[in-house]
Amino acid sequence: MKTNQKVALITGVTGQDGSYLAELLLEKGYMVHGIKRRASSFNTQRIDHLYVDQHENQVNFKMHYGDLTDSTNLIRIIQETQPDEIYNLGAMSHVKVSFDSPEYVANVDGIGTLRILEAVRILGLEKKTRIYQASTSELYGGMQENKNAQGFYDENSPFYPRSPYGAAKIYGFWITKNYREAYGMFACNGILFNHESPRRGETFVTRKITRAAAQIALGLQTDLFMGNLDAQRDWGHAKDYVEAMWRILQQDIPEDYVIATGVTTRVRDFIQMAFAQVGLHLRFEGQGIEEVGILDEIDQVLYQSTTGNENPAANLKVNSIVVKIDPAYFRPTEVDLLIGDPTKSKTKLGWEPKYNLQSLVAEMMAEDVKLFQRDLHLASGGHLTNRQAE
Repeated sequence: MKTNQKVALITGVTGQDGSYLAELLLEKGYMVHGIKRRASSFNTQRIDHLYVDQHENQVNFKMHYGDLTDSTNLIRIIQETQPDEIYNLGAMSHVKVSFDSPEYVANVDGIGTLRILEAVRILGLEKKTRIYQASTSELYGGMQENKNAQGFYDENSPFYPRSPYGAAKIYGFWITKNYREAYGMFACNGILFNHESPRRGETFVTRKITRAAAQIALGLQTDLFMGNLDAQRDWGHAKDYVEAMWRILQQDIPEDYVIATGVTTRVRDFIQMAFAQVGLHLRFEGQGIEEVGILDEIDQVLYQSTTGNENPAANLKVNSIVVKIDPAYFRPTEVDLLIGDPTKSKTKLGWEPKYNLQSLVAEMMAEDVKLFQRDLHLASGGHLTNRQAE
């Protein structure tokens, strides 16, 4: 390692954000250390392209086994790596699943943040190490009365979390702020609104939609089951958002920032955008749990050019139902609308998103079509393919 080379430590490096952030920091010349949980099978597919043989010279990316529930392990890793910057991205981040595992999410997302901060304090690195804490728009809970005068959630909007995930993250937010004020640490919260990519986990709603749209287009699946189609989210690209994380830790004064696009879209509209990318145009009929998405029209030219199929798959017939509602996907407490105000991040950080929602959906669909075309090719050769289910 070069003597003047910055060192970063990323928890959750195998996740969507961690992988994009590792790429960004390596491009900027950092020595990057990542923490991953030990598993009996490899779960590093998002970062495999970054990994090099550790026996090589000038290795700038190293992995460490660790867990946010293990204080002594975190202390050891931070002591060994002596990071200039820590990005705490590790979390149990699935909102619906947090209702089923509330104690676990509190331990990882809430107390896990405290363990990072306390490790830095115990090791006497308060003045050396800058800490980024991954906060979330779920802190706001979608409460209408908590928006600012322009109708957005900003850094001063009151919190009202509506899930165990949001409640755990609110502890992470406030303990980060407390350590900043109590110990003079450069510790910041990035309140990130929804951000997606082709690397998004398969059960998160956007990726669930793009995977299903690709499989339906290729004849591998017949329908998509959804929950609340009226929910509205502020969706951006994870690549843009990890740049904002980095910018937050480069400031002279530690502060908290909302990172968002300021544009909100209904889940129903996202579904239509995804299917339209492969030439399948949907209309929705019905109300509540009886609502369905119906194949209204097939753009033959676009369908052929994006899927490689000359004719639509056998399951694709105009007026067939391809989207249905399953009440199991509704949350016990629903957040209907999230939209962030990025004014502070744009003015103070100089941050501007490079992707809009249309380009994000196009990229996600292109990658998922490619993924399932591979499955078709493997199946045609007699090979088994993964049939994952929630």
